[in-house]
Amino acid sequence: MTGAPTAEALQRLAATPVLLIALDFDGTLAPIVDVPADARALPEARDAVLALLDLPATHVAYVSGRAMESLAAVSDLPDHALLAGSHGVEVRTEGRVTLDLSDAEQAERDRLEPLLAGIAGPLDGVWIEEKPAGFAMHTRLADADATAAAEEQALAAADAEERGITVRRGQDVLEFSVRGTTKGDAIDRLREQTGATAVLFAGDDVTDEDGFGALGGDDLGVKVGPGETRAGCRVAGPAEMAAVLAELGQLRRGRV
Repeated sequence: MTGAPTAEALQRLAATPVLLIALDFDGTLAPIVDVPADARALPEARDAVLALLDLPATHVAYVSGRAMESLAAVSDLPDHALLAGSHGVEVRTEGRVTLDLSDAEQAERDRLEPLLAGIAGPLDGVWIEEKPAGFAMHTRLADADATAAAEEQALAAADAEERGITVRRGQDVLEFSVRGTTKGDAIDRLREQTGATAVLFAGDDVTDEDGFGALGGDDLGVKVGPGETRAGCRVAGPAEMAAVLAELGQLRRGRV
């Protein structure tokens, strides 16, 4: 198992000319909750993020599977914070959100909506979250039988391979997207946009592995919680991640 970020690794990041700190939200800064709209970053995590946002040549981005509207609501950050929602399909920069689905992608999304709603409706604890490029089927509140039935029926109905739909599995969620953008793509875009010379990316879920895969030799990946990972470091949970961010902020404050 990988260990927590070393003082040397954090000092190296603190000294980079332009730093990008890209962070998943749920399970990374905020504890996982049954109702997604109720999620909030731990106070110490939010304080650490705001302190980093105040530093020169330091960019903070939330990179989440949440739709942008949901991410903006739960993150409660100023407009100069960067947000990448729907695994990077939506990006907010300087308060403006960009999203561009083709006619074919929109038609496929329209096909999926009644199929998934019809599957979730009769099953207790299964519900559908609407996203700009698709839909997420949540099963956190469902029992094992309902979860298995929902996933089996949804995968068959979506016909993902034939129709070019991207399917992502997360913690108690199965997502169907008409666009295959990943968190790795989002990090690449944010790196180019900010001119970052080094990136810290932290995440807890299997979809965050795409983000870790986009990191290079001068970057740092932090896995939050258990599970196999490509990240070079690991912390136990959001409280420990908040402590890493606070330490990084203190080190960078003395360098820039």
